[in-house]
Amino acid sequence: MSDNEKKPFERLPKTVKPEHYVLYLKPDLNNFTFDGETEIHVKVLTATTEIVVNAMELNLKSVAFTPKGGIATPAKVTLCVEEETAILSFATPIEPCLGKLFFSFSGELHDNMRGFYRSKYTRCENLKHTSAAVTFLCPTSARRMFPCFDEPSTKATFSISVLSDAPTILSNMPVASEEVRGNERLLKFERTPIMSTYLVAVVVGDFDFIEDTTRDGIKVRVYTPVGKKEQGKFALQVATEVLPYYTDYFEVKYPLPKIDLVAIPDFAAGAMENWGLVTYRELCLLVDPDNTTTDRKQKIAHTVGHELAHQWFGNLVTMEWWTHLWLNEGYATFVESMCVNDMFPEYEILNQFVTKSVIVGLQDDALRNSHAIEVPICHPSEIDEIFDDISYNKGASILRMLHKFIGDEAFRKGMKSYLTKHEYGNAETEDLWAALQDSSEKPVKEVMSTWTNKMGFPLITVSSKQIGNSRELTLSQKRFCASADMKDDPSMWMVPISLSTSADPTKDSHNFVLSGPTQIVTIDNINDGDFVKVNTGTFGFYRTFYPIEIINQMIPAITSKQLPPLDRLGILDDVFSLVQAGHMASTEGLKLMSTYAEYEDDCTVWKNLCSWITKLNSLFNYADECKMPFLAYARSILRKISEKLGWDAIENESHMDTLLRARIIEALVECEDEKTIKEAKTRFEAHRNGTKILPADLRLPVYRAVFIDADASLFEEIVKMHRSADLHEEKHRISFAMGYMKDPELLQKALDFAMSDDVRKQDTIYVISFIAFSKEGLNLTWAYLTKHWQMFLDKFGGVWLITMLVRKVTEKFASVEAADEADKFFADKPISGVKRNIRMGLETARLNAAWLSRDRAMIAEWLSEELARIANRATNKM
Repeated sequence: MSDNEKKPFERLPKTVKPEHYVLYLKPDLNNFTFDGETEIHVKVLTATTEIVVNAMELNLKSVAFTPKGGIATPAKVTLCVEEETAILSFATPIEPCLGKLFFSFSGELHDNMRGFYRSKYTRCENLKHTSAAVTFLCPTSARRMFPCFDEPSTKATFSISVLSDAPTILSNMPVASEEVRGNERLLKFERTPIMSTYLVAVVVGDFDFIEDTTRDGIKVRVYTPVGKKEQGKFALQVATEVLPYYTDYFEVKYPLPKIDLVAIPDFAAGAMENWGLVTYRELCLLVDPDNTTTDRKQKIAHTVGHELAHQWFGNLVTMEWWTHLWLNEGYATFVESMCVNDMFPEYEILNQFVTKSVIVGLQDDALRNSHAIEVPICHPSEIDEIFDDISYNKGASILRMLHKFIGDEAFRKGMKSYLTKHEYGNAETEDLWAALQDSSEKPVKEVMSTWTNKMGFPLITVSSKQIGNSRELTLSQKRFCASADMKDDPSMWMVPISLSTSADPTKDSHNFVLSGPTQIVTIDNINDGDFVKVNTGTFGFYRTFYPIEIINQMIPAITSKQLPPLDRLGILDDVFSLVQAGHMASTEGLKLMSTYAEYEDDCTVWKNLCSWITKLNSLFNYADECKMPFLAYARSILRKISEKLGWDAIENESHMDTLLRARIIEALVECEDEKTIKEAKTRFEAHRNGTKILPADLRLPVYRAVFIDADASLFEEIVKMHRSADLHEEKHRISFAMGYMKDPELLQKALDFAMSDDVRKQDTIYVISFIAFSKEGLNLTWAYLTKHWQMFLDKFGGVWLITMLVRKVTEKFASVEAADEADKFFADKPISGVKRNIRMGLETARLNAAWLSRDRAMIAEWLSEELARIANRATNKM
């Protein structure tokens, strides 16, 4: 049967409703199998001769249905692999009733990081390998663990029991009873609240833990590999403060008596919010005070905050179907920043949110192959593709915009209403808008539906005219696209607009909603030379296009820092995005970059500036006449901030300066700065011989510098460093830095290393994408990927990691020929769940090619003239 002839996907019939699961599991960690039984208490709503459940990769040994007070009736079972279902057929119709479905089944504990799977770890005390059985059931892998109604809207309660000889046996709820059976223990857990199947969790293995109790009496434990419980202290501190914060903010109590956070060695995602038993990749939970970077510690605080937000948004109230995934992920991404900001104000998280979420969301949503926040899901294989920057970061960004539009008090009141109305149930986007509209008495649904029902966002074009002591500002909107050719797109948004002026750039002078194509606003009592800034604080999810004369009006406020950091950041990123799309000349962006570099000292702004340096550096891999001049130019503009920060932390320096130092050194290494690379090699040698251990914050830039000209001997040392590293974060740094090697033979060896048993499957994709940093590495990576495509499918098929790899590799191309070659390669490949990422990657590649074709000669000429000016200034100073 061809793709066109396939039966359309259908959700489970509504004839039967599950109410309670009694689930028994017996994992065998020697043979990597498991046995199980489940008794599902159901309500048959209409007479039927069939009951359809989800089941996949399970051996169903016996199946029967028993009506309440009746006799068990065996079922004929038909497995439908494509639909991931088991159809239970009965000789005579089952009339509406209460009853029990019984399944006896078995399965394999695979190492594919989904369903009920095995994870390998090494015991610290004896270096022996052992295994754990763990779960990752989101979005549709509960069916790989037990037969069930595996859709988010078919909620039920669960009574789970596990038989094992492992020291640690965990599930969503506390232990209700324990029975010793020989050398094994049967643990029965308390009944869960009503919840979706994808939130069921079981962990069986050997772990240490530390514990604490929140101020409202919830027991919190962090489980770590044996011998590493001290590394769980930071996450424990965060978790014990996060839960009460959310309880206070939502005014809805956390409904379970405990929460466990578990570090899993093999884990596809960063973390999973299972109710009461949250699982994490080690990298996202464990903090080693001597070896964890400031940036990683901050990310761990974010991740803990994110997953615990899901205990309300996602677990207590769950999206009705995956179309509304953003209700889970967008909200958790937004509210985690508020929570972490409350705990760690020195992190300046609300500023960092713009670079980590708003800008990332804007970049993806500017592509023609983006998708609406609410996207129809036609088959389970499509769900993984929407766990992306649109659902997470655009979703979070429009909530941030809405939060400002209606105010914090109305936002909190609406959130409480939404949670209490839908608790233990399901909701759709419209339910959230209704609650916030009621609480704010503002047209929330009318405004926000324009942001969730279609892809893209507006470009707000600004023009102005001075009339006496007033300014007439004309704002117009049109869909922004990175390819710039959206003249015929009729899309309109209801755009919350905020303005600020020279009088006080920190405050809004005007707030209104732009609902049509154009609107004129008059600003009184403003002088001819004063500026008007659109999108105060970069709260709006849109780009702003100013004429050059308006940007020039704001330059003094940028250089004097009269404009706050997020406004300076917004101007810079908008200009470069407009340059990339062809709305402005590249030289305008480069001029602005020079201005910022001379005066800027804010970490968040500099991180954005560095991201554009990285983008341009990658682009110029395909323009030899620009490559070396640009690196020389970038080194010159990085030098001032580098000299200010130096290499070594000073006593009591700010969190943000520590972050910025590492990023600036890394940027200088990327730009092949000889002085920086020489110093890095000196420090690496002292680190290697034990004279002076490198601070964790400097290891990645130093490793990158040292690995650039690695030879075969150093490569072997690098591999040994990776093998001997006990902290996952250190392995990650080493593998990241491998991508900076220039020797093609060593890059090829690095690709083979990435696919070897030395690298965990969850990390392989990252190592390979790092190798694609340079043009040589990109070409080698592409050749490797295409040659071994089937091997990649076999190893990663069905796991979202492969979609990320395809995107990260293809989007680095900057030639039409390379994009066409990749397009041709994927045309006849089985790529279920990867299609959109391929299209987005290839679209980016063609945009890169168009940018170069349009501006490369202009850029090369400007760089030549600018480098001459820099040289003259240096001569005049002598």
